[in-house]
Amino acid sequence: MKSNATTNLQNAKIAVIGLGYVGLPLAHAFSKQYKVVGFDIAKWRIDELRGGHDRTLELSDTQVQEAIDNGMEFTNKLEDIADCNVYIVTVPTPIDEHKRPDLTPLIKASESIGKVLKQGDIVIYESTVYPGATEEECVPVLEKVSGLKFNEDFFCGYSPERINPGDKEHTVTKILKVTSGSTPEIGKIVDDLYASVITAGTHLAPSIKVAEAAKVIENSQRDINIAFVNELAIIFNKLGIDTEAVLEAAGTKWNFLPFRPGLVGGHCIGVDPYYLTHKAQEVGHNPEIILAGRRLNDNMGIYVANQVVKLMIKKGQKIEGAKVLVLGITFKENCPDIRNSRVIDVIRELEEFGTDVDVYDPWADPKEVKHEYGLDLLPHPEGAYDAIVLAVAHDKFDDLDLTKLKHGDNTVIYDIKSKLKESDGKL
Repeated sequence: MKSNATTNLQNAKIAVIGLGYVGLPLAHAFSKQYKVVGFDIAKWRIDELRGGHDRTLELSDTQVQEAIDNGMEFTNKLEDIADCNVYIVTVPTPIDEHKRPDLTPLIKASESIGKVLKQGDIVIYESTVYPGATEEECVPVLEKVSGLKFNEDFFCGYSPERINPGDKEHTVTKILKVTSGSTPEIGKIVDDLYASVITAGTHLAPSIKVAEAAKVIENSQRDINIAFVNELAIIFNKLGIDTEAVLEAAGTKWNFLPFRPGLVGGHCIGVDPYYLTHKAQEVGHNPEIILAGRRLNDNMGIYVANQVVKLMIKKGQKIEGAKVLVLGITFKENCPDIRNSRVIDVIRELEEFGTDVDVYDPWADPKEVKHEYGLDLLPHPEGAYDAIVLAVAHDKFDDLDLTKLKHGDNTVIYDIKSKLKESDGKL
């Protein structure tokens, strides 16, 4: 093979492209052993990190400063990553309004790297994609912009991210990493690179496509399992059976999977299945089970709002103008990430019924919520509400005294996450 790729890891200088929930913790981990430059197109993000703070809270201020002390640089200028020889892409891979893959961030990142790509460099993608996307979509962009030839002049790898936002136990170095390369030799180099910082170990997949497929089915599997228990919750609600009690009883069997009903949002589980179904349909297969799970989970917010309104009507409440408090807007508990939060579906449907909805979330950034959803967050909840919806199970909600927020005994308490001891309704 005509490879002159960097085989001596001690000489590796790594550029991490995209400093969000995935990229920043990864850059921090690599900075302990390598020269690292963190690149992001958002100047405000670079300024923030240079100032020693990470608003995603994936890294503490101490950890950000540790990375700086290790020599890590933050930049939004391409010339600052021109002397790197390993480029790791961790940009978002969202879907568009038609639920089709939107590879725009990935293509733009590839164009940027192509402008500084050199002989022997390795480009590793971590963003979740459908099988084949790296070699079919990204590599041609790298070749066109750089003028270099794939697998002769430069090489690629794929190592899917497995970050769980807000999880301080399963951090990046403690999650086993799948790796791959565009040639067997490059696969080994990519694997060795990650193995040098991932204490949980690595798994070298035989090809980039296998690694891409492995990632996209991880979240598709979770999505289908959650859809199943969401459907059970709907059925058991009609039967007057407590879903949580059923799952607790069934969970006494050793091989029963411990999934719970809920809203499925975020940048992974609520998005990734559409990448797989897109590719499946492209090759002529209609993925019925995956799409059925997506449809059910996408409609759970509307279902919740309808259940809340039904409970309010049963208590004789007037729906038009009723005051409703929604607790939580992030896509999961104890995390500031509001991307693709399905709580907004509950809010919008309640507003459609004519209710006056307030939202309180001590984890979310008010400016981000205003920009993303057009909502003004309450600085703290007060007053009397006709209905209270616990949408996200933040630990900070444990200290809330809901009795002080109720508008008498007729107030409906709806607990999506089965966090409260007593409620009028729950999934």
